[in-house]
Amino acid sequence: MKDEILVYTEGCAYPFHMPGHKRNIRDGVFPYQLDLTEIDGFDNLHHPEGLIKKIEDTAARIYHAKRAFLLVNGATCGILSAVKAVSNRGDKVIIARNCHTSVYHAAELLGLRPVFLMPESATNDIYGCVDPSALEQQLVDNPDAKLVIITSPTYEGICSDLEAIARICRSHGTRLIVDEAHGAHFPFHSAFPKGAMDCGADISVVSLHKTMPAMTQTALLLTSDGSLIQPLQSALSIFQTSSPSYVLMSSIEACLTSSRDFDSYIRRLRDFEDAMLDLKHLSLLFRGKQAFDYDTGKLVISTQNADISGIELADILRKRYYIEVEMAAHGYIIAMTSVCDTDDGFERLKNALLEIDRECNTSDGNDLQISFGLPERRLYPFETGKTKSVVFGEAKGLVCAEDIFAYPPGIPIIVKGEVLSAEIITLITRLHSKGVNIISSENSFPDSILVADL
Repeated sequence: MKDEILVYTEGCAYPFHMPGHKRNIRDGVFPYQLDLTEIDGFDNLHHPEGLIKKIEDTAARIYHAKRAFLLVNGATCGILSAVKAVSNRGDKVIIARNCHTSVYHAAELLGLRPVFLMPESATNDIYGCVDPSALEQQLVDNPDAKLVIITSPTYEGICSDLEAIARICRSHGTRLIVDEAHGAHFPFHSAFPKGAMDCGADISVVSLHKTMPAMTQTALLLTSDGSLIQPLQSALSIFQTSSPSYVLMSSIEACLTSSRDFDSYIRRLRDFEDAMLDLKHLSLLFRGKQAFDYDTGKLVISTQNADISGIELADILRKRYYIEVEMAAHGYIIAMTSVCDTDDGFERLKNALLEIDRECNTSDGNDLQISFGLPERRLYPFETGKTKSVVFGEAKGLVCAEDIFAYPPGIPIIVKGEVLSAEIITLITRLHSKGVNIISSENSFPDSILVADL
């Protein structure tokens, strides 16, 4: 693997993808020199009192949290720990349908009863905001719900009205967890939306490595409630490694304390936006009124009005311009940016998109609807029990016993316990035929699928 990584990183491809450091940090220290264990004087991640606690205190100040916990197993272990800390087996939990697969795993592992809330549609193939009034209605209809979990910002950068959502949750006596993995950079400049801690969330998770200069797997678990500190620490002792990487923890410290020129970053973003006004077929999404708020650091380029797909656009950028984007869907691509991107990088992407746009023709046939009503639920995920394997195309009417999702971003199309309708089978088959990466939790798709053996 090392040789293949070096071939890519030493080549001329520009990384408009994670991690946020963009391989643009040179401090002369080889990671092996930082790779220690919990020897005397170097603190304990699961009971921090010294060096690690100092980093956590710095993080808490930056994110305006009562307490911050360092995560070296990614945002995923933070999500699992957060859900465990504020729920009991059998609890009902309201989950926005566009939550990351880790939320679904938490519900299954912890024996929770999920009620799904559909976000608004930003486009035919991108989920938008969670509507506060729709959430309030869900809480009225489910007065026994103990927890609400939403994602804001989304993978595409769309932010919900977290202040309104937090007020609603408080009025119903319900805890609010926000997966803001893609919003770790929000506190560092006023041009970005407000973070979840500032909006009144009980718990949030930010993934430093996604949009900040930190190494992959680094993240933070944050809480605004002092009564949750001990339950969260206890849950982390289950879901986070007992052999934490000092390389990763040092990376978190450097990320939080090193000076970064965010003003120049914002200038690069605004200059790029201005240049994209010249596009005729491609388009830069979410710079208008399509969302409550939006992270301008996410560059979502739509191909809906062009005669190429997002997957084809990403391929052209890779092969002709040596630009690697974060993800490609049928109707759009995402170019991830960070404070570590360069003027040259933005210039290369700008010129490439303008040139490709001039070669495109207008098309009305590039639309692919992925947003639809919730599937029928027959069982909760933890109830699927005995399973059997069937041919995917012949599974109509059966209860799915695995999660199936497009990756990235890892949002399930169908969840364990839900019924496989003809519409869902057609959608998944069509996505797969268009080159969208379809993943199943049991790795059986597309040959077969696990269903509940009722």
